[in-house]
Amino acid sequence: MNHDDLDHLLSHETEIVPSSGSTASVMNAVREQAQAPPPIPFPWKRALPGMAAAVLPLAWIVFACVAVFSSKGVGATEALSLPSTLQPLWHAASWVLIALLTTVVSLLFSWRFVSRIA
Repeated sequence: MNHDDLDHLLSHETEIVPSSGSTASVMNAVREQAQAPPPIPFPWKRALPGMAAAVLPLAWIVFACVAVFSSKGVGATEALSLPSTLQPLWHAASWVLIALLTTVVSLLFSWRFVSRIA
């Protein structure tokens, strides 16, 4: 195929005509969607206790850490070392905080990516 053949093929404009049933099928789909019931709302009343159950342990961890670091008569080096009873708690809390931070960064990245596409 040379350039002349290609120019000849591209120079002719053919009219694009939809198939005979396409308009009817589109209108049927529009009618079905208009008659569909509204989406089910999110059950916030049922979700709030679970959210509170997830937030309360984190608040307790923060409160315990603040109580340890703000106790009277503790020097800077003593404040950095946790008592043996709070070390497992701090270890678990650090992993939770890392997981939350990773989740937030992932969500922010995906929202930016999707908003650029849309």
